[in-house]
Amino acid sequence: MTTSVVPEPESGTTDDLRVWPASTGRLAHGGLTVAGVELAEVAERFGTPVYVLDEGEVRGRCRTYRDAFPDADVLYAAKAFLSRAMVRWVQEEGLGLDVCSAGELELAVTAGFPPERIVLHGNAKSPRDLGSALRLGVGRIVIDGPSEIARIAAAVGPDDRQKVMVRVVPGVSAGGHDKIRTGTDGQKFGLSLTDGSALRAVARVLAQPQLELTGLHCHIGSQITEAEPYLTALRRMVALLARIRDEHGRVLPELDMGGGHGIAYRPGEPALDVPALARRLRSGLAEACAAAGLPVPRLAVEPGRAVVGPAAVAVYRVLAVKHTGDTLFVAVDGGMSDNPRPALYGVRYAPRLIGRAGAAAPRPATVVGRHCEAGDVLAAGVELPGDVRPGDLVAVPVAGAYQLSMASGYNMVGRPPVVAVHEGTTRLLVRRETLADLRRRDVGA
Repeated sequence: MTTSVVPEPESGTTDDLRVWPASTGRLAHGGLTVAGVELAEVAERFGTPVYVLDEGEVRGRCRTYRDAFPDADVLYAAKAFLSRAMVRWVQEEGLGLDVCSAGELELAVTAGFPPERIVLHGNAKSPRDLGSALRLGVGRIVIDGPSEIARIAAAVGPDDRQKVMVRVVPGVSAGGHDKIRTGTDGQKFGLSLTDGSALRAVARVLAQPQLELTGLHCHIGSQITEAEPYLTALRRMVALLARIRDEHGRVLPELDMGGGHGIAYRPGEPALDVPALARRLRSGLAEACAAAGLPVPRLAVEPGRAVVGPAAVAVYRVLAVKHTGDTLFVAVDGGMSDNPRPALYGVRYAPRLIGRAGAAAPRPATVVGRHCEAGDVLAAGVELPGDVRPGDLVAVPVAGAYQLSMASGYNMVGRPPVVAVHEGTTRLLVRRETLADLRRRDVGA
């Protein structure tokens, strides 16, 4: 498809495409293309709501990380979004995987991902989670609490060893919302540095011959857009590595600094500079280890949202338009069942009309979903053309992370499909969940 030449708008206007995939193109009639495919055509062919995932954008973001961290392990955080195609793209681009359930782990391994390049997380790992990890030969299990130590050791058996890490809470507050800040005491993840529980857990792991402690792990939060919190956490982790050496005579070879790398959801918002973060982590790690007299451990990072978030667009069909007082409500055929993030975290998006050019001036609008909740709001106080009407298409960029992966069956509307676009072609990755699928699960009478 040939994209008509359309002048770029001024930065910050309602037509600003900075947070869209880099392959996004404009059409003269008001439509948009991603990877050479018109979004309106995807909606017509596959129905709405639909997630459109740009394969080239995903691969490009994987390469950005590999280039920024050439001597580190980059593990894609599967919880952001996982499918068999995503597994293949991540593997082909040289990344590892971080998973947090038997479901994610088994999907990855059955799709051909090497289990030794997978790390298993979770604050409450089930017997099935641990059983699958040990049976499939997962590379690392991150110990999140004291009770896991004996459980894992007993499950390993007397003649085998499992590589593990200990998740440490370094006492660093960072993240875009209090529900996604995981680096301080008082939340469910990890073992505290300040109360000594992390060091006690290390001692218990070292006493288990079935467990091989390879290093420490921390994850301080999500949607972090500056390097300083990571550097603070890094220095505290290196201090703990030095204390482990001094008290136990063990020099641990690995340090996983987690993920949480922030992205922009709307034009003008900040995003973490990945190459700059990599430079500062490398230099900070070298300096801290030199001061402590430690060899530099192998670094690992775990980006999820920053890889897949900006690579997808959610496309909805407008079902109803209603003026209530001074508010223009634009109701679409999806909502909190396919994107609960606005209700959970107050996340704000920048939706826009696609498929046609609006003939009226923009006006403030609130885009809402179809579900029976007053909190089913996808985007409040955004600008849309004043002539938006039922049947129009509305697209929401930066839709790749924590939307479909957190989707629910609320109101039994079914979860949307995922369609990959690449070099002018489309391919269905995940089919739409149908009413027949929902009925099949109900086996009672």
